[in-house]
Amino acid sequence: MEEYNDAELGNKFLTFSIGKEIYGMDIGCIKEIMEYSSVTRVPRTPLHVRGVLNLRGNVVPIIDLSARFYGYASAVTRYSCIVVVELDVAQERMTMGVMIDALKEVVDVQEEDIENTPGFGAKIRNDFIAGIGKVHGEFVIMLNLERVLDIEELAAFESHTAAAAGNVRG
Repeated sequence: MEEYNDAELGNKFLTFSIGKEIYGMDIGCIKEIMEYSSVTRVPRTPLHVRGVLNLRGNVVPIIDLSARFYGYASAVTRYSCIVVVELDVAQERMTMGVMIDALKEVVDVQEEDIENTPGFGAKIRNDFIAGIGKVHGEFVIMLNLERVLDIEELAAFESHTAAAAGNVRG
């Protein structure tokens, strides 16, 4: 991956696909990109938690963005990748991985080329979208990774699912 100074990072986005949609994330939070392999499934986790991997001795949870956005898991192909990101969560630096279907490219998108999120028409939750950019004549959904990877929400979903499973009577 190319090296960028802090002044350049503000406009650089990694573009990638999930299904037929093109997404982008600010490269400032990306730690590394790796091919999909060695992910260990953890029993009794939600569908969007693909599993964990060992990254130089650290356990890193992997979130399947297709499952998080659309409710169905991505098929693993030769183009599948894991993008390892670092985010500040509750005054703590957290490392997580996101599974994507295929990498596209790193692009420079100026602020004036990013529109606010429309109130309708998006196939994913509006709070997951930081804006809509235009790259090479195509729309790119710029993600708000802090919302997509909100640990409290992911944990609440898991406990809600467990509570719902406990309320099922046979």
